[in-house]
Amino acid sequence: MSATALPAWRALAAHFETILDARMRDWFAAEDAYSPARAQRFTRAGGGITLDFSKNRITEHTFALLVQLAREAEIEQKRTAMFAGEIVNPTEGRAALHTALRAGDAKAPHAALIHRELDKMTAFVERVRSAQWLGYTGKPIRSIVNIGIGGSALGPKMVCEALHPFGAADLEVHFVSNVDGAEIQHILASIDLETTLAIVVSKTFTTLETMSNARTLRAAFIQRGAPEAALGRHFVGVTANPQAAVQFGIAPEHVFEMWGWVGGRYSLWSAAGLSIMLKVGPAHFNALRAGAQAMDQHFLNAPLEDNLPVIMALLGIWYRNFFGAQSYLIAPYASALRELPAYLQQLEMESNGKSVDLDGQPVPYATAPALWGAPGTNGQHAFFQMLHQGTTLVPTDFIAVLKPEHSLIDHHVKLLANCFAQSEALMRGQDASRAPHLRCPGNQPSNTLLLDALMPRALGALLALYEHKTFVQAAIWRINPFDQWGVELGKRLGIAIEQALNATAALEEEDVHDSSTRALIERAKQWSAK
Repeated sequence: MSATALPAWRALAAHFETILDARMRDWFAAEDAYSPARAQRFTRAGGGITLDFSKNRITEHTFALLVQLAREAEIEQKRTAMFAGEIVNPTEGRAALHTALRAGDAKAPHAALIHRELDKMTAFVERVRSAQWLGYTGKPIRSIVNIGIGGSALGPKMVCEALHPFGAADLEVHFVSNVDGAEIQHILASIDLETTLAIVVSKTFTTLETMSNARTLRAAFIQRGAPEAALGRHFVGVTANPQAAVQFGIAPEHVFEMWGWVGGRYSLWSAAGLSIMLKVGPAHFNALRAGAQAMDQHFLNAPLEDNLPVIMALLGIWYRNFFGAQSYLIAPYASALRELPAYLQQLEMESNGKSVDLDGQPVPYATAPALWGAPGTNGQHAFFQMLHQGTTLVPTDFIAVLKPEHSLIDHHVKLLANCFAQSEALMRGQDASRAPHLRCPGNQPSNTLLLDALMPRALGALLALYEHKTFVQAAIWRINPFDQWGVELGKRLGIAIEQALNATAALEEEDVHDSSTRALIERAKQWSAK
């Protein structure tokens, strides 16, 4: 049944008309000593994270209807099915068991397999970090180059950036994802190949960008005098296709396994996170997993009305489908989380950027909004002007860390003050009848997520929170969040165009490309010929 046919959806549509012009500042102003504060009524905690969602355009009646929507959409049953390993990715006939990668229960699906691979990762990491693993000239590893794209890069890069205080100071981790040669060339200029270890991360070991970069790095070793037989000291692979990794030249014992039942954007908890474990060590990697598991348990067991991922998912649907919000802002007030918006872009937009439902029918409502963001306070001097005085509704997630990673307390007080001030200003606005150019309409909704400290456990919980939020929204919209067939279309066309660009003859009239694409190919070939 389409979400629009659910009684709660219809009730929300009617309720929306009564609440559309209400002002959040009026609700806050109406509080008195005899009623619980709005912030108290609309604050929840779970997995070590506190969520204040009181600055949203909702009343208690709105919230009750949203929770009813989740219940009618059978979120509890769908949640149980995912954790149990049932097929929740029907177009590929797969389970989605990223939660099993961090489960503490020995009875969890694939537990023995997962822990065998974790043990293999740990043994390898300890050899590298203790300088027992040496390059072909006998030097210890000092540079890690993670070669992958999408989930094979965004997640590990984001976590390594966020947890840099916990990382080994004598081990630099670099990430190569783009097929643009400038990226790999820049890294080659900054590393010593004799002390470099490359991790090639690709589920199929055929990904265009990843394998192009891997071959370029391999060729660089040969060009600089490394014997081909010694490359095993400098390349390891992470894949679901070990045969292809071995054919590339990686020793079988240096191939780490990832599985089809874990999507790339959910894979940092697996061997795809090998670069994370190398940087921060096994103990901190396991703390990251433990934090995610704590949020898994909160999501699995907390009542819907107290469940952080469910609440955030429902608020997102409220703005996307009833207010018509086109985008969603992530504003982490922690410089270490600067890569988080890019990571969440893939998580939410690749998962829920779908236009057909589970029955293959067009969905009658909008799905994933465009997600974007930047760390505070940088965003305040870039795009916050549009939030305060523009004409676009943009729901925002503010993420704040109470304990800083540094000793400059005065800086941190200013940072938190700005974070809290922005959410208040977006809610409250400013009247300026005598000076219209000063007017800020306000009534812009936001959540504020508080972490005690940016520790590995807290980061793991935060990432799992957004994973489950994405799942809940997909469940209500009745779409599959675990496939990405649109990405595959672009890959297929890219291969055909690459062949055309490499061809020496001019394109024939019967070539399948449209006139614009044909002209672009010919212009590129003409330039190349010069």
